[in-house]
Parts: sequence; structure tokens; C-alpha cells
Amino acid sequence: MASINVLGICGGLRAKSYNHSALRAAAELMPAGMHLSLADYADVPLFNQDVQDQGMPAAVTRLAEAIRAADAILIASPEYNFSVSGVLKNAIDWVSRVPGLPFKDKPVAILSATMGPLGGGRHQYELRKILGSQDALVLVKPEVFIGLAQTKFDADGKLTDAATRTALEGQMQAFERWIGRVALR
Repeated sequence: MASINVLGICGGLRAKSYNHSALRAAAELMPAGMHLSLADYADVPLFNQDVQDQGMPAAVTRLAEAIRAADAILIASPEYNFSVSGVLKNAIDWVSRVPGLPFKDKPVAILSATMGPLGGGRHQYELRKILGSQDALVLVKPEVFIGLAQTKFDADGKLTDAATRTALEGQMQAFERWIGRVALR
């Protein structure tokens, strides 16, 4: 692939989210030819079958189309209560209702940044199950768990921790290879 368009989905909506910062850092560390754009899905409503029965919300259709149009998906999300953030799970639940499963056969990589020491590992394993139900093709390794994120990003959201930068760069290189392997299927 000459150019790889990656859609970044952040599992937190907070303006100064460490996961938004992690996505920006990933974009800086991607191999040449990979490009990241960020999904905006803050206006996706809470899932409600009554709402769907009145027609798919435009925000859901827009997100599903962005997923479908991307060559790959990069998800960065915090861990909430040992699991996936509510906004991310809600968005995936909505997208799963769009005909044609937008995540189907889509290469996906996951990373997480949390203020706790574990870096979101439990969330990532839950998210893998959810994406598996959508037939997404999730990169298994390397895993990136950014624990104690408040010590690894500066006040402007720049990733300053050298070891984390190295791990994230390695994941982006592996993700590029994974996308190439999936494309050959």
C-alpha cells in the first residue's frame, strides 16, 4: 500500500485526554506513508432501539462511514471500572447496527493510557472480545499499556517518556506490517 489511512478513535471525550495525546504521539511515530485522522463521535446518542427504529442517527452513519473508508483503525482508550469506556462501547454498539459491519475485516490496533499503574490492560482484553464479535482483525502484539500516564506526558500533551515512545513506535511498525498482511488476504 502506497498510503495507509488510519482512523484514530479515542475512548475518552475529555479535551485533555491522555489517550488523545497518545493518538497524536502514535501519528508522529507512524512509518512514512501512514496517516492518522481522528474520529469525532461526541454527538453519537446513547443507544436506544426506539431511536434506531426512527432511523439511524446521522452521527452514527458518519462514524460508520469513516470506519469503512479507513484502511485501518487505531483505538486509544482509558479503562473504566476494569473495562471499556462507556462512550467507546456505546459507539461500537451503534456501529454494529449499521448494515455490512463496518469493522468487518478491518485491521485494528489498540493502545491505552491510564493514570493507574496497569495502563489499561483489562480494558484492552475486553475490547478485543467486542471487536472480535464485529469480525475486526486486531493486532495481537506488541501491546502498548501506558500506565501512570500523568508522568509520561507534559502539560501540552506531548509524550515525553522515551521508553513509551519506543514501545509506541514499535507498535506502529508492527501495525503497518499487519495492515499489509491483512490486505493480502
